[in-house]
Amino acid sequence: MFTGIVEETGRITGIETRPGSIRLRVQADRTTKGVALGDSIAVNGCCLTVVAVSGRGKKRTLEFDLLQETWKRTNLSDSIVGACVNLERALAAGARFGGHFVTGHVDGTGTITRWERQGQDHVLDIAAPKEVRRYVVFKGSIAVDGISLTVAGVTRTGFRIWIIPHTHTVTALHERKVGDRVNLEADLLGKYVEQFVKRRGTKRA
Repeated sequence: MFTGIVEETGRITGIETRPGSIRLRVQADRTTKGVALGDSIAVNGCCLTVVAVSGRGKKRTLEFDLLQETWKRTNLSDSIVGACVNLERALAAGARFGGHFVTGHVDGTGTITRWERQGQDHVLDIAAPKEVRRYVVFKGSIAVDGISLTVAGVTRTGFRIWIIPHTHTVTALHERKVGDRVNLEADLLGKYVEQFVKRRGTKRA
């Protein structure tokens, strides 16, 4: 479980195709501290398992194996060596909770249709697939590339978010541009409510 509060950005240092999987290597600093094999780390909001750690100090490298399904379903397949990715370690018991519940299970990808500065902030418009839009509500939460954000507006094809300067600076959003794909995970609460209502309806029928 994650919170959508990005701890730092890392840099992709390697992408290697292997039989049945893709080996992804990411150089990081803060998120490597105390990390062990088998730990979960959200990379652009996608929950991945650490399979190897190498290097020392601030230039340690985390390695992950991605199944083809994960590779195809997320924007990690658009990545190139040198690209910036958002990183967050799994929520520790007793830690402060600053965002919203994020599972790291990407629902789909959206496409940036508008990304520009407005005063001190930035406006971000994202076209989203139907399976994600069904859970998007005004003032609700959504994870975009693993970042917990608040929906500022809902349209027929997607939604709008306002990005404050801090978020723009400390996340990979500062490298994004119009046309780029972003990973989307809808708020878990909406999914549970939908299932609860469906089951109650089935029982009454």
